[in-house]
Amino acid sequence: MGNTAVSVIGLGEMGRALADALITAGHPTTVWNRSAAKADELVARGAVRAATVEEAVLAGPLTLLCLLDYDVTDTLLRPVAGALRGRTLVSLTNGTPAQARRTEAWAVAQGAAYLDGGIMAIPSTVATPQAFILYSGQKRHFEAHKESLEVLGAAKYLGADAGVAALYDLALLSAMDYMFEGFFHSVAMATSHQEGTAAGFTELLVPWLTNMAQIMPAFAADVDSDAEPVVAQGLDVVLTGARNMAQASRDAGVRADHFERSAAALEKQLAEGLTTYTAPRAVRELRTTSD
Repeated sequence: MGNTAVSVIGLGEMGRALADALITAGHPTTVWNRSAAKADELVARGAVRAATVEEAVLAGPLTLLCLLDYDVTDTLLRPVAGALRGRTLVSLTNGTPAQARRTEAWAVAQGAAYLDGGIMAIPSTVATPQAFILYSGQKRHFEAHKESLEVLGAAKYLGADAGVAALYDLALLSAMDYMFEGFFHSVAMATSHQEGTAAGFTELLVPWLTNMAQIMPAFAADVDSDAEPVVAQGLDVVLTGARNMAQASRDAGVRADHFERSAAALEKQLAEGLTTYTAPRAVRELRTTSD
C-alpha cells in the first residue's frame, strides 16, 4: 500500500470515516474542520490536526473535500487559492454536475488538478466491499491517486467530464429515494387493515423487490438498443394496474398522487395510439427534452 500523504477537509460523519480509513491504511493523514473538536478521535489515532485550511492543503499532494455543499467549498478554498498549485483536489461533496464543472474550471485556473466524486456508501461501510465511489475528471489525475482512493472503497472512473460523477451520484440516489418512497407508501397501504404490520409486510416485500430487480438489466439493454424492445407489456394492462393501485390507495386512506399521475400519462399514450409499455418509452416520457 502506498503512503501518499492525504488531507481531509470536512469532518462530519462521512469525513471522519474517510479519514479513519486512510489512517488505518497507513496514509499520513492531516485533517481540518471548522469545529476542531471533531478531529480529536482522529488525532488520537495518528492524524495531524491542521490549524487552517491552507495548512491542510499544503500538508500533502492530495486533499479530499467532504463538505455540506459547493458554497462551503468555495468559501473555504478561494482564500487559499495560492496554496493549490501543483496539488490535487478531490471533491466528495454532494452537488450538481454544473457545480462540479465550475469547481473544476476554477481549480484548474489556480494550477490544481481536480477530480469530482460521489460516495455510494454510508459512513459505516466506507472501506468495506459494500462501498464504491464514483470519480470523474482527467484520467491522469485519477490514475495518479487511484491507489490511495481505493482505500475508501472501490474506485469507479466515469470519464473526463467532471460532472458525470455528480450526475450518476444523484441518479443513483434518486433510485434509492423512489425505492424508499415506494416502501413507505406500500407499508401505509398494508397496515391500513387491523392485522397488518410493517414487519410482517416487509418480510414479503424484500424478496419481491429483490426478484423484480433482476429484470433491470433487460430493461437497460432495451433502452440502449435501437432494435424492437424485448421486454414489453400491454399498455392497457399497465394502465389497469395503475388505476387499481390508485383506487386501492384511496380506499386505504393513502395518497394516490403517483399512481394518478401514472394513469394520466398512460391514458395519454393510449389515446395517441400506443399499445405497448416498454422501458425505452418510459425513459423517453420522463425526459423534458426530445431525444
